[in-house]
Amino acid sequence: MFLEAKGYDVVTCCSGADALALVDEQAFDLIILDENMPGLTGLETLHRIKLASPHIPVVMITKNEEEDIMDQAVGSNIADYLIKPVNPKQILSSIKKNLHSERLVNENTSTGYQREFSRISSMIGDASSLPDWMELYRLLVQWEMRLADADSAMDELLRMQRIEADSAFSKFISRNYESWVADMSAPGSPLMSPGVFRSHVFPLLDAGEKVFFVLIDNFRLDQWVAIKPMLAESFTFREELYCSILPTATQYARNAIFSGLMPADIARQFPELWVDEDSEEGKNINESPLIATQFDRHRRKCRFSYTKINDSSAGEKLLRELSNLLCNDLNVIVFNFIDMLSHARTESRMIRELASSDAAYRSLTESWFRHTPAIEIFRAIAAKGYKIVLTTDHGTVRVDRPVKVVGDRNTNTNLRYKVGKKLDYPGRDVYEIKNPGRFGLPAPNVSSTYIFATGRDFFAYPNNYNHYVQYYDGTFQHGGISLQEMLIPLVTLSPK
Repeated sequence: MFLEAKGYDVVTCCSGADALALVDEQAFDLIILDENMPGLTGLETLHRIKLASPHIPVVMITKNEEEDIMDQAVGSNIADYLIKPVNPKQILSSIKKNLHSERLVNENTSTGYQREFSRISSMIGDASSLPDWMELYRLLVQWEMRLADADSAMDELLRMQRIEADSAFSKFISRNYESWVADMSAPGSPLMSPGVFRSHVFPLLDAGEKVFFVLIDNFRLDQWVAIKPMLAESFTFREELYCSILPTATQYARNAIFSGLMPADIARQFPELWVDEDSEEGKNINESPLIATQFDRHRRKCRFSYTKINDSSAGEKLLRELSNLLCNDLNVIVFNFIDMLSHARTESRMIRELASSDAAYRSLTESWFRHTPAIEIFRAIAAKGYKIVLTTDHGTVRVDRPVKVVGDRNTNTNLRYKVGKKLDYPGRDVYEIKNPGRFGLPAPNVSSTYIFATGRDFFAYPNNYNHYVQYYDGTFQHGGISLQEMLIPLVTLSPK
């Protein structure tokens, strides 16, 4: 009577056998099931319902408080488990949770974002320090993921705020970046790529911890939030953001992490380990030697390993041989999947369809982590009691606005930054560095200039312009200035 008064159509029956017959004859949105019934028990009926109609949520009501009964019900994917005495409003609440949660979440999320809209706009206008921008970026990612899950009509409004935020952030970087890289040890200077080992790895080693340093290439904050629930059973987290150096590209940012030096210093002190832009060699082939130089420079003795994982077979091999690494003080693991995904997203029509949006890109990341040896590697490390420092070298951004650039044939091919000696570009649309040495960057030529795309821009040459604009529009790129590329996760995972 109570449920009918609330607008629900209710069909009742007196046994599990009758319930199964009804399920065969009619379509039901939800089943409320007593545990103690004549004939088939509630658990037996639940099992048969799940075999016949696994999509129907079942709420079990029982006076039996035995934990074993509850465990079996939960293990059978019960929607809810209520213990008598139960009042009607408890049942209504369970029905709303299981039948109307999506609509209620959608409505609440949209309303919540509308309330937050003005505050976010104020935060964009008022942000005057890197911690301000980090707080804002976390909030934008939170709302992006909530709105994506809620299938809300507010997505476009949030997209406009993100564009506004990236524009203001780019101006903030142009005002402050040179002073940051001029003296990274100065009080108040933000943590940047060369300082990651000193700030997060060395203190753990000094405390006698055995550490795994895991770097996932192209790993953004939203992707970390997506995979975090899968690790929560094994770890507790200390989460931070730090700022990648420019260019936000592997050759520069990742080498800076592993060496503890700015790129210009690597090129000057270890020319044999620095790979120039115009070289055909891989830009990350010297990462293990660069790690060794950092320990040597700080007069630290550290036994470490370096492993790069490009595919599942390499991950499975690491899992099999993990015990061989436990004698080391530090083990460094680099996962290249997301970087490979972003490149495949550009080159493959099928991958473009699978990663057609930021939400889809996150979903592919989550699926990779869940269904490859990656998650098992993390769990195996936790089982051994080791801490993990998890981070990335840079993030990535989905681009959709071309900016024309002219360069000679020695100019690099990256779509988010260019370095060359004869560049022609619209100055108002880029962040330019005409004296690379002052910014910790090597200069291939005396007159070399670096330019960086901002926001969602990407560089395109006038030759065959329309073809390349269409080809790269909507792809995920890195190397430039945006919240997603520069403000990146740095997480210490402690095993439970």
